[in-house]
Amino acid sequence: MDVTRTGADVLFVLLGAVMVLAMHAGFAFLEVGTVRKKNQVNALVKILTDFAVSTTAYFFVGYAVAYGIGFFASAPVLVGKVEGAGFAANGYDLVKFFFLATFAAAIPAIISGGIAERARFWSQLAATSILVALVYPLFEGMVWGTRLGFQELVTATFGLAFHDFAGSVVVHAVGGWIALGAVLMLGARKGRYRKDGHVIAIPPSNIPFLALGSWVLCVGWFGFNVMSAQAIDGISGLVAMNSLMAMVGGILASLVVGRNDPGFVHNGALAGLVAVCAGSDVMHPIGAFATGGIAGALFVWAFNQCQNKWRIDDVLGVWALHGLCGTMGGIAAGIFGQEALGGLGGVSLGAQVFGTLTGAGFGFAAGLAVYGGLKATIGIRLTEEDEFMGADLAVHQITAYPEEATTVHDDAGPLAIRAAMGGAAHNSLHG
Repeated sequence: MDVTRTGADVLFVLLGAVMVLAMHAGFAFLEVGTVRKKNQVNALVKILTDFAVSTTAYFFVGYAVAYGIGFFASAPVLVGKVEGAGFAANGYDLVKFFFLATFAAAIPAIISGGIAERARFWSQLAATSILVALVYPLFEGMVWGTRLGFQELVTATFGLAFHDFAGSVVVHAVGGWIALGAVLMLGARKGRYRKDGHVIAIPPSNIPFLALGSWVLCVGWFGFNVMSAQAIDGISGLVAMNSLMAMVGGILASLVVGRNDPGFVHNGALAGLVAVCAGSDVMHPIGAFATGGIAGALFVWAFNQCQNKWRIDDVLGVWALHGLCGTMGGIAAGIFGQEALGGLGGVSLGAQVFGTLTGAGFGFAAGLAVYGGLKATIGIRLTEEDEFMGADLAVHQITAYPEEATTVHDDAGPLAIRAAMGGAAHNSLHG
């Protein structure tokens, strides 16, 4: 890398990293607002600790798997003060790692929403370690690096490389298809489906938190997409405009198809943003708007199919949102990115279909393998008693609203308090 890289690039990428870091708060509150009250603390702790484990795994193993670069060198080398060592000036490679680490950590954050309310806490951290150290970086390196000669194969076959500017496939489709494998390995929440085929509704616990999570993700997404240029001279207003248009397209489509349901509307915005990532740098804004609209409608349809027809208990609909909309977005880049449709060109539909299906298949196989292996060894699901009680009490020994439990009676002793907290969990399940 060029050792004369300016501090402006470092600041540019750093701001992007901070914006994507903030998106993890969005993941957390989207899950908090969707799960039942007895699992809200677990959602918050899980997203934060997943981020810590992801960063650790990516720093020590994953980044080297993806790009062949490690950080086991002296600080002068890492900040480019030693010429010829391969590190750019001003610590550019360090902020690039920070930026890409926030992408890597999105994989377990995506999965978290699908497996909510019944997954074991420590088993999920083990899965995060494997996925971010080995699984995700392998496909990341294939598309954004030089691993396994993947892009050379695609170029030789289709004339152009597989194009995924900001991760519709690398991050979202792969994460969503891994999540589908995890959900299938876990099975549905207790009481979700009756033997007679009847579906028991489990409504979101807090629509304002759900909406807050969506808004935080939407704002941070402009760092996710625009800063994927990774250099100040590569910044493009087209990426920002396309992200905006895809977001509003997703909102409007989900509003209509979802019949004003607030959960669909707020997730529709995210569906549009997921889908536009791949082609946000080559599409015309009208193409981005259409991409977002298709994604918003696709999410509503797929979520309903999963929950009501296929009996797949994906709590936040992450396979529909990230897996399917990311897959659609990877292919859409090869359609709306064409010059004939007002795009900048430089994309091949054949390459997009091949690369996208490869990512989806890779993610699904990895999800089945990782979660299937953990299921057969250490187990991945809470006990029936702990699931009934809720992960907040079972794992963290505290509820999201501890004052409600501890102030039932002023003279309550430890046993009375514990009973009250258990009663709160029982009411949350059946209320």
